[in-house]
Amino acid sequence: MDLSKVALVNQRESYITFPMDIGNLEPLMFEANISPSFIIRERMDSKLMGVLTPQIIIRMYNDVSYPVKTPSYTPQIAAYYLVTDGNTGTRMALFGKLAHHSNGQNGGFYNTDGNINLESGNFATNYFELGLINTSYDKAMNATKFFKTSLEIHPKSWMLEELQGQYSGLRWHNAFYAYKLPVRMGPRGSIKADFSLKLQATWFADNFNDWDPFTIKRLHTRLTLYYHPNFLEDIGFFVEYYHGTDYYNIYFQHRLDVVRFGIMTEVLRF
Repeated sequence: MDLSKVALVNQRESYITFPMDIGNLEPLMFEANISPSFIIRERMDSKLMGVLTPQIIIRMYNDVSYPVKTPSYTPQIAAYYLVTDGNTGTRMALFGKLAHHSNGQNGGFYNTDGNINLESGNFATNYFELGLINTSYDKAMNATKFFKTSLEIHPKSWMLEELQGQYSGLRWHNAFYAYKLPVRMGPRGSIKADFSLKLQATWFADNFNDWDPFTIKRLHTRLTLYYHPNFLEDIGFFVEYYHGTDYYNIYFQHRLDVVRFGIMTEVLRF
């Protein structure tokens, strides 16, 4: 497996949800993640490559005039280095990422009543992430598996003063991805994943909000099942469960337990 496939697995897929979420998220028409990845490398077999991703998440609310409130902008650049070489069944890659997360607003962080200004309050933080991705092929299951572990660090000087002490600046990510490979060949001679399973868990490890060091509130989980039917080319259907704090910029104090459905882009061709 070449390094570009490893990198694409680590980037969030583009998706759009259906207006049928189950849980405590505000009623939406859709949530859309626009996340194209631009690969920077010298040649196809390079052991070192970069990925530029101008990620944007948009929520359109099921409200009067269907407003889109404070989109999440997360432009990022990542570098990947393939540690192992040759055609072994297991490969390991190291990666580093530098990212900016903001909502494009310039209003005061708080309203006059002391609550966070969700309509126009300024939200901005910068962070870097360091980690590794281990890749292997399971012949018995005819599946490619990925395991990722990483640390995401938001230095205090890189985030708004208002976020300090109430927004986690140290996050430990772990993820397991499995892509089931069909026997048939795809239209361009490549084998597509029929379906995939993705389990992600993040632990907020720093001292913020006076949370107990071992409270279960620090654990955030996401389980995604994706299915690619024969009659579609580059997209498929997904169902996802998310538990944890809201990842949508200034809404970070909200806690979500939500199941949603939608369509998602196909990122891998083996």
